[in-house]
Amino acid sequence: MKQHAIKASIDRLRLIGKLEGLSFLALIGVAMPLKYVKQIPEPVTYAGWAHGVLFVLFCAALLHTLAVTKWSAMRGMFLFVAALVPFGPFLVDGRLVKERNKLDS
Repeated sequence: MKQHAIKASIDRLRLIGKLEGLSFLALIGVAMPLKYVKQIPEPVTYAGWAHGVLFVLFCAALLHTLAVTKWSAMRGMFLFVAALVPFGPFLVDGRLVKERNKLDS
């Protein structure tokens, strides 16, 4: 049962991390240029709101995963900082996959 909870927690963190990463890229790669180049500010409102909600969900999922897996605070800080960097969630996803796959062996 515990292994199942850990796998589910890591899977949830990965999914939310990918969605949060995509929303961040949409915000800085699409919405911001539309606002400042084409003077269309509305996309920033919606993309920013979506990104904010997903970031909060990511933080909650990260805290839950840290509690379930008993990972160190340093690992948690690393994953949190990765969420602040463009492409960061995608770069650390491979590490999360390896952690999850360790449970299968």
